[in-house]
Amino acid sequence: MKITTPTVNAPCWVELGTTDPEAAGAFYRELFGWAARTDVRPGAGGYTQLLVGDAPVAAIGPIASPRQRTAWLVGIATADADATAAAAVENGGRVLKEPTDVFEEGRFTVLADPAGAVFTAWQAKEFKGAGLLNEPGALGWVELATRDTAGAKEFYSRVFGWSVTVGETYTQWGLAGEDFGGMLDMAEQFPPDVPPYWMPYFAVADVDLVAERAAALGATVMLPPTDVPGGPRLAVVHDAQGARFGIHAAGTEG
Repeated sequence: MKITTPTVNAPCWVELGTTDPEAAGAFYRELFGWAARTDVRPGAGGYTQLLVGDAPVAAIGPIASPRQRTAWLVGIATADADATAAAAVENGGRVLKEPTDVFEEGRFTVLADPAGAVFTAWQAKEFKGAGLLNEPGALGWVELATRDTAGAKEFYSRVFGWSVTVGETYTQWGLAGEDFGGMLDMAEQFPPDVPPYWMPYFAVADVDLVAERAAALGATVMLPPTDVPGGPRLAVVHDAQGARFGIHAAGTEG
């Protein structure tokens, strides 16, 4: 990720909605060495920020409804959450949660693109987003898996103004040439019942060591450490509750 501070129309935050926040928190703290800071205010629902040093890098909270899957949600910074929600609908997406204020921290909305991949849009007030990006233990890349790559290019370019760089096997997203993510064509690689999704990749100093540690902590390594031609070394992991995330060697993405 070439963008290193929260930037409007770029990824700025990731949060995990899970059926077991306590177990998930213990897993990720052990895996990445994160510290935890739980919001004890009434109405916060036990929302817990995860930190590298003093810098917030992610969060964990309980799923909001029985229909919600345990999953990581990628948050995109926006100057106006209401306008972004309207633009998503105008371009074939859906609003899953109407724009809502979060104390004095900011305003957010939960959206789905036309194929059904879910993400959030965050309008910052007091809370700007991740205090650290593209460093070990922090968000380093985001990836959309979808069966409608043409539709995704059109949707995200119109809603967020993203640039699209198409390679032989992979498409990358960016802002003014600063790439921060990519798109994977699900095609026949995934069972038909797997819906489109966004997935975060966390930067780490040693992919092999972190993948081994994740397995020892009860996670499933779906893609073992792999060198991508012309790209980083990476792995993909499912935690014990089924949330999917990636890890990649810090400083080698994009």
